[in-house]
Order: sequence, then C-alpha cells, then structure tokens
Amino acid sequence: MTHHSHPATPRWVTRCQGSPHGALRRLHWANLALACLLLSACVTVGPDYQEPPPVETGDGWSLLLADASSQANLERWWSKLNHPVLDRLIATALTQNLDLRQAAARIDETRALRDRVAGERLPSVDVGASVDRRRQSENGPLPIDAMPSIDTTQTIYDSGFDAAWEVDLFGARQRTLEGAEARLQATEAEAQGVRIRIIAEVARTWFMTVGAGEELRAQQATLDTLQQTLELTRLRHAQGDISSADVDSAYAQWAAANALLPNIEARQRAAVLSLGILLGTPPERELALLNDQIELPILRAFPVGERADLLRRRPDVLAAERQLAASSADIGVATAELFPKLSIGARGGFQALSTGDWFDASSSRFSILPLISWRLFDGDRVRAEIRTREAAEQQAALAYEQAVLTALGDAERALSDYHRGLDTVERHGMTLDALRTSHRHAKSRYAAGDIALVELLAAERILHEAKAASARVRTNAAVQLVALYKALGGGWDATPIASQNQGAAVLTTFLER
Repeated sequence: MTHHSHPATPRWVTRCQGSPHGALRRLHWANLALACLLLSACVTVGPDYQEPPPVETGDGWSLLLADASSQANLERWWSKLNHPVLDRLIATALTQNLDLRQAAARIDETRALRDRVAGERLPSVDVGASVDRRRQSENGPLPIDAMPSIDTTQTIYDSGFDAAWEVDLFGARQRTLEGAEARLQATEAEAQGVRIRIIAEVARTWFMTVGAGEELRAQQATLDTLQQTLELTRLRHAQGDISSADVDSAYAQWAAANALLPNIEARQRAAVLSLGILLGTPPERELALLNDQIELPILRAFPVGERADLLRRRPDVLAAERQLAASSADIGVATAELFPKLSIGARGGFQALSTGDWFDASSSRFSILPLISWRLFDGDRVRAEIRTREAAEQQAALAYEQAVLTALGDAERALSDYHRGLDTVERHGMTLDALRTSHRHAKSRYAAGDIALVELLAAERILHEAKAASARVRTNAAVQLVALYKALGGGWDATPIASQNQGAAVLTTFLER
C-alpha cells in the first residue's frame, strides 16, 4: 500500500475549519458592531416640523349668547335638552351609523399603512429549504468524466436564510414614518368630524320631526275651527241671515288650511325616514315617532366657552395641522435622495449531498454583501421633487390657515343665527301670550252673551295659526342650535372612535396644546 504524505495544515485554517460556528459568531458580532456604528452616525435630513404660526383669531366673540368665560362642556351637548328619545337616537347612531363605521375602517387602513412603514425600517429575513435532484451533462462545460469523485447525478439538500437591510443613514425612513404617523392622526381627526356631523344630523332631523308634529297638530286644530265656522256659516245662510258669498269665503278659508296638511305630513314622514337611515337601520325603523306627541325643548342661551377653544375642538383644523406636519416630513423623504444609500445583504445556512451531513458544522455556508449606491446624475429630478414637496407644504400651511378662518366664520355665523332665532322665538312667545289672553276674553264674553259664536271661533283660529307659526319658528331655532354646536365642534369625543380592532389613538397631543 502506498502512503501519501500531506503537508501540514496551517493552524489558522485548522481553527476556522474546526470551529465554523465560532467564525459565524465572530462575524455576527462584527456585523452588529458595524450596524451600531452606522446607526450612531445616521442623520435626519430635511426640516424638523415646527407648529404653524398662530392665526389671528381676535379677542373674543363678536356677539355673546352667554358668558363666554363660562366653562363649556360640549362633548354631550344634546343631553342638556333632557329628551330621552333624542338621547336614544344619538346613542344608536354612534354605534350603528354606517358613515361612522366607514370612518373607523379608514383609521384601521391608515394605521396599517403606518405600521407597514415602521416595519420597513427593520431588516427583512426570509428562510427556506430545498431538495434539488440534478444530473450534470457529460458534454457540458464541466468535465464530469475527468472528475471521478463527482457523481453525474446528485441530490443537494439546502436550507438557510436571506437577510436584507437598508440602513437609514439620512433619515428617509424616519421621515416617512413621521409622515405616516401624521396622516394617521389626520384620519382620526377626520373621523371625529364624521362623529360630530352624524350627531348634528340626528339632532337636526329629530327636531324637524318633532317640530313638524307640533305644526301638524296646530294646523289640524285650525282646520277644526274653520270646519265649525263653515258649518255655522252654512246654517246662518240657510236661515237667511247671511249671503252665499259669506259661505264661499268660509269654505275658501277651510280649503286653504286643509291644503297645508299634506305638505306638513310629508315633511314629518321624510324626517322620520331619514332618521332610520342615520341610525344604520331600514328607513321605516322609527315610524312609530309619528304617533308620539312630543314637544320641542325650551331653548335658551348656552355657554359657548372661549373663542380660542374652538380651534382645539374643530376636527377640520386639527386635520389640516396634521396634514401640514405630513407635508413637512415629505420634504425630508425627498431630500434624502440626494445622499448615498447603504444596503447590507447576508445569506447563511447549510448545504449537503446527504441528509446525514445536512446540518453538520462542515455543511454551513454564509456570505455578507454591503452595497453603497449614490445617484450622481438624474437630470435634476431629485431637486425638482424637493421643490414639489416644498410647494405642497406651502399649500398645506395655507390650507391650515384657511381652516382656522373658516372655523371662526362658521362659529360666528351660527352664533348670530341662533341669537336671532332666540329673539324671534321670544317675540312669537309674546304674540302667543297676547292671543291666549284675547282668547280667554272672547270665551268670557261669549259665555256672557256679548259676542256670537262665530267671533269666538275667529279668535280660536287666530290662536291656532299663531301656534303653527310658533312651531315653525322654534323648529328653525332648534336647527340653528344644532348648527351652532356643530360649528363649535360639539360632540368631540375625548375617547377615540372605536376602530374595528379597538386600537384607535386619541389626538391627545393636539387637545392639550
């Protein structure tokens, strides 16, 4: 037997071959140290967001309904009206309204987009395993016939991982995350806007239902009085006391009053059907309200708080401010494209020709590939993109200022309208009091025989007509009250609109400013 001598293997080779796991561990710690060094050297380019300069809001309300310095709790403003039916309707709408549920779904969608952006800052790792049965060509570029130690047919067992990571050297991912977070908060503010709108719409529709019911009852009483007057007129005509022209006049008055009933009934039914839709139910769900004889609440001036507090409750203002923050972050994302990018790829695992050797230390494999890329020439596209983002930020700043001024204008108009509405209600109340007094005198005089029945009926008709007009006026004032609370941001929930995964966050930062 012939013995072949082999040169001695160097000690460093022996160490590496004998301890591949040790080499992997050393490489791991070296990569970790490199990563920490890179992270410590990272900078975030682009402008840091600064709150927009304050918009001139004036010293206070131009018209006072109540003491503006009074604490105004507008979160559940409708509960101050003490109407259980209204409380029930709004509570149902807040849990079932489809617009609110869509708003919650939009929050979930935007939060998922934020989470995806946050995940992009971390390395991605894929693992896999394969069994590859292959046969090498004997006529190919590899001389299989000259290599008897290599089988032409092989089964290769392979398993391992692929990792990739783009180091956020200049803060592109950080700015992207800031923008996604700001857009999530804007979506939450917009959802609060939907909540405020739904509460206001339910209250407005309910007031129209109740007001139409009051007007309908007053109009029916007017019609009954005119019916009695018509019958009395016909009787007197039959006795020859009056002419047929008087009968025709009485009938014309009755017909005119009778013609108003269908329109009032239609308005009341349309309002009730709208309530059903607002509650997220079939339209006919609340038709039973048509049979309820509910009266409109007594309206009065409510505290509205400081004018500056308005900006803390208006969802459109808060959403505009958050969109401005997102636009500022977008500038940093675009600016980061001017600088180099560093990506690190790593692969590792085990590869063998038999299952028995598959996971042996000698079957391990690994590689690491850092990659630096830098866009040196692009026809000035990156700088054009930066200018585009800066222009978008300017638009967002102007939109924020516009939202502030619009909010102030809405509140001032609603405040003025409700003030005038209360004044009108008060004047109609004075008219009703005078007519009630006149009606009592007419009844006394009729009982004493001083006046005829037709004169008493005329006094009753005038009183019922005034009640119908008063119902319309008070309905209009109630609708104006709803518009006022909506303009003030009333109905803002200190707890978030519950999203479908119960994870919505509150805009606490902006409410505490």
